[in-house]
Amino acid sequence: MNILCETDRLMIRQFELSDTEFIVRLLNEPAFIRYIADKKVRSQDDAVHYLKQGPMASYERYGFGLNLVCLKSSLIPIGICGVLKRDELEYPDLGYAFLEAFCGQGYAREAAEQTLKVTVDSFSLETVFAVTLPDNVRSNQLLEKIGFRFKATVPLYGVCNNLYQYRVKPLPKGAASGLA
Repeated sequence: MNILCETDRLMIRQFELSDTEFIVRLLNEPAFIRYIADKKVRSQDDAVHYLKQGPMASYERYGFGLNLVCLKSSLIPIGICGVLKRDELEYPDLGYAFLEAFCGQGYAREAAEQTLKVTVDSFSLETVFAVTLPDNVRSNQLLEKIGFRFKATVPLYGVCNNLYQYRVKPLPKGAASGLA
């Protein structure tokens, strides 16, 4: 098990092929399909393909990608969160999605803040994007709460999206690292 980071309530780790049941469940939730996309992952085989071609390929190519978010106390998977690099965007972007039963409890913010911090620090990233649909109010608000700023509305995958930008503040020489 390759753990990226932990918070008081969450453990965030890289995906394994044993996570296929959760992937099928999350990727078929109505909110995932509405606000992200219908990835057409309906079976265990589809989930294996999704994991190998998505998160696992990203770990190999960039060292980072989407991760599984679990409740620390029980290791029950509740969502995904990570930084990924899309060919369509100049910089890596933060992505996340949670099972509806776990929304509105602060898990997404907790996971996003810690994942962003660890990934930015580990890979010396200075800029990270995030993309949301304009009507995804919760996601737009969360991004602003954790330090992203609205940059523009951009076409991506055939629809208009809000593009947010997170910039790490440059530090004076000799100062300890930290996030903006």
